[in-house]
This record gives sequence, C-alpha cells and structure tokens, in this order.
Amino acid sequence: MTQRLTATASDFAAAFTALVNARREADADVSRDVAAIIAAVRANGDAAVADYTRRFDRFDPDTAGWTVPAAERRAALDGLSPDLRRALDLAAQRIAAYHAAQKPADSDSVDAAGVRLGARWRPVDAAGLYVPGGRAAYPSSLLMNAIPARVAGVARLAMVTPAPDGALNPLVLAAAEIASIDEIWRIGGAQAIAALAYGTARIAPVDVITGPGNAWVAEAKRQLFGVVGIDMVAGPSEIVVVADADNDPDWIAADLLSQAEHDPTSQSILFTDAAGFADAVAAAVERRLPTLATEATARASWQANGAIIVVERLIDAAPLVDRLAPEHLELAVADPAPLFDAVRHAGSIFLGRYTPEAVGDYVGGPNHVLPTGRRARFSSGLSVTDFMKRTSFLSCDSAALAAIGPAAVALAEAEGLPAHAASVAARLDG
Repeated sequence: MTQRLTATASDFAAAFTALVNARREADADVSRDVAAIIAAVRANGDAAVADYTRRFDRFDPDTAGWTVPAAERRAALDGLSPDLRRALDLAAQRIAAYHAAQKPADSDSVDAAGVRLGARWRPVDAAGLYVPGGRAAYPSSLLMNAIPARVAGVARLAMVTPAPDGALNPLVLAAAEIASIDEIWRIGGAQAIAALAYGTARIAPVDVITGPGNAWVAEAKRQLFGVVGIDMVAGPSEIVVVADADNDPDWIAADLLSQAEHDPTSQSILFTDAAGFADAVAAAVERRLPTLATEATARASWQANGAIIVVERLIDAAPLVDRLAPEHLELAVADPAPLFDAVRHAGSIFLGRYTPEAVGDYVGGPNHVLPTGRRARFSSGLSVTDFMKRTSFLSCDSAALAAIGPAAVALAEAEGLPAHAASVAARLDG
C-alpha cells in the first residue's frame, strides 16, 4: 500500500525515518557467486567467459561469434526510422555539448616562492561500457556513457552486452554506431566485467568500467574497484517530486510512474502542501496505471515503495529531501529558485512545471547516470572527469628550493624519515 504521511502527525518523524532507511536492493546475496565468477575468469579467461555465456545467455560465442561485425552495426543504424534517427542524433549532440563544457582545464603557475606548480588532465587509455541486453535495452544509457568518454578523449571504447539466445537489440547497436564504439563484445554479467577488468586472450583490459546492470553486474563492479575505476554502484531508481496544487495532477502522476515502471524496487515520492492535491495525484496514478504496458512493474513499485507526503509549506520539504538525497528531484512549482537554493543533496534537479525528469533521461544534455540509495550525499553523476585523471606537477629551481626546502627537512626529521630529509638537505647544502 502506498504510504501517506502528514508532516504534522505525531508519528511523522518515526515514519519518515523508516522510509529513508528502508532497503530496496535485491535480497539475494550475490557476493559469493560473483567472487567465484571473477576468480574463474581471472584464472581461465575466455574459456570461463564462454562457459558462463552458454549457461546464462544460452549462446555460444565460440561458434556464433564474440563480436558484432561493423556491417551489422551499420545496418542497424540504417534501418532506423527517420524520426528515431533524428531523436538519437539530437540526444547525442546535446549530450556531447553539455559534457564538452565539463572538460577541466590544466593549471600551471609560479607562486610567490618561485615554485612552478599545477596539474594536467589526461584521459584514460581505454574504457569499458556495460550495456544491458534482452528486455532492458536502453540506447539512451549507451549514449550517456559513451559520449562523455569520447569527449574526454578516451582512445578505445569497448562495449559488452549480453545476447540472450544470440539476440541483440538493433536500437542499441544503432546507438553504438552513433557513439563510435570501437568494440562490441556479445557477453554480459559479472563475467563480462571481470573480462574487462583483467583482460583475456581476446579482450584487452580497460582502465574504467561504467554502465548499468543487474545485481551481479553491480556487485562485480564493486569487487573489482581498485583493479579498474568504476562510475558507481547503482541501486534501484528514485524520483522525488515537490509540487503545489497549481499543477495538473495527471502530469505529476505521470512523473511518479516514469520511475516506478523501471523496476518493482524503484521508488517514487511526492511532497505537496495541499492534501486535496495529494488525493488528486493518487487518483490520477490509479487511472494511469492500467494504460501502461509496464503496469505490473509500476504498480508493484508504487504500492511497495511509493509515498505521498503532505507538508505545511513546500519549503519544509527541503530538509526532508536532503535526508532522502534522491537520484532525481523535480521542483514542479512556479518559482523553483527558493527550493533549489535550499536543497543540498540530489543527483539531478529538474526545475519548473515543464521540466519532467524523463526529458533528462534522453535529450536534456546532463548525464542520467546518477547516484542512488542516498549516495547523492557524497557522490555525483557520471561526467567527463570519470574518464580522466589529474596529474599534479612541481618544479623548483635552486632559489625556490632554498625558500621552501628547510621546512621540508624539518618536517621529515620530525617524522623520523632521515632519507627524506637528506634528499632535500643535500641540494640545499650544494
């Protein structure tokens, strides 16, 4: 049953705390299975990957082919309807333009002591992109992962995607062609993450792995962090909508269901200052659900994890939103600025009545790969810098070393590191 909370109720604090702390991740403990898969791939390489692919995807890469030929990718792109091709091109252009503005600049300066110091940014050599296959086929996610990597300057993009019964989604292949993916491997699951991380005879290792996946994929990324960089360990999707009574209840209902339809463990929460409007949105949700092809999933999510919360003033929702630190936050009000200024923790924020979260999933420009599970308190969405690393540099001439070196000697001696001290002192004495 969808929760209904009222901020003035005596039990609100306890009920809201329970909502914040509720776990929605998959119940199955997959850690041991994933560790075994990773160990097998590290020890046996392609043979292990092929074995797991035959078992889980009912597809033998040794006989049907490990990679997707360039002609198949091009045919998928050429086979798109003109409208869909234009939509993917528009999305790619807007994503590229937004992320190009994120690219950090090198720094290089000389300080008052005469020391030259700064930092330079360089892309990683190779990135691995995980793209879900089968029922969950999201060309938009492929673009959101691949294009920032290209903008960063990554030379090699290796994509892995499961091919259940040998089938691949043509729309995903078309998006891969638009994003100029270098390699497409028809493998998925934890075994694909391990192959990208450690490399096999066929698949060269990468430096960073990004992209969404199921619980096994997320756990594999978590276990392999440190061997490779990762974007994040993502959980079920979330949306919080703050809306006043001047909205169309049907619009807000559609926004809440836009995330509920992802998965039964997704969460959709409405904050409003009008009890009557809350009732109207709840009714609109019930009218919309039977119209969705995704009704079963959306209904399960809405009933198990959805919530409608009535506050006295909309600004009172801000600290409550911060406690949730949601993946997506819509501020569906005439003047979102006060709420926007008041909220500190959210993965991405959508301002005003005409900015539904779904536009950000596709063509807005900002990345839709965002922290979930309250991780927006300390992390950010995918960006160009996830595919880059910063190298600091320092340069002293004799005068600069004379200015700052004695302090380094004193600190090294205080820490009981005489060789450190000597490496500076020798140059000072010289």
